[in-house]
Amino acid sequence: MSEAHVSDTHLPVAHQFEDEEQQFQSYSLGMWVFLAQELLFFGGLFTAFIVYRHMYFDAFVAAHHKLDWKLGGLNTLILLTSSLTMALGVRTAILNNYKATIGWLLATCALAFGFMGVKYVEYSSKIAHNLWPAGDFVFKQEGIDAGGAQIFYGLYFTMTGLHGLHVLVGILIMGWLVFRIYFKRKEVVDYIPIELTGLYWHFVDLVWIFLFPLLYLIG
Repeated sequence: MSEAHVSDTHLPVAHQFEDEEQQFQSYSLGMWVFLAQELLFFGGLFTAFIVYRHMYFDAFVAAHHKLDWKLGGLNTLILLTSSLTMALGVRTAILNNYKATIGWLLATCALAFGFMGVKYVEYSSKIAHNLWPAGDFVFKQEGIDAGGAQIFYGLYFTMTGLHGLHVLVGILIMGWLVFRIYFKRKEVVDYIPIELTGLYWHFVDLVWIFLFPLLYLIG
């Protein structure tokens, strides 16, 4: 049971629920089911990467060396910091401190935009060097199968692109929460959506924690 649920604050209960306990359990079940299918979805991509890496080992290693691990590391630092700001936002929401909650959510959004900015720089560089797998792909290195390198970049853009889409969805959700909190600042606001958004955001960060070493560090 979460810290939020055991607090003494009486939350507003939506009309479709009998009481606060049922509302909390419904929220939690829905989020965990969603995260479970997300785990299966990303798990399939990770499995595909491992299989193709075994099939085209030399090409995957050569292609991996053209990624900038410093930019990947910077994005890792940004997301880890955003997990902290998100956790602080959840805590202040539990305490019904709307000003602090809005501030921490906006800070998390700013960090998320920073992540997307770094990813834009990375994508632009790869496209400029014809490493975009759907275009005029060019990878010239003696003894390396260009087709295997193209598969690497196909998986790279697919996995990081889908992860970026999840970051964008998180930004939109947090923007809606800020709007909702601001216009209900004189009321006791149901903090459970913020807590579950935090859970979603930590999942997004966790996926990147696996993507970063897999794509940028393991040679």
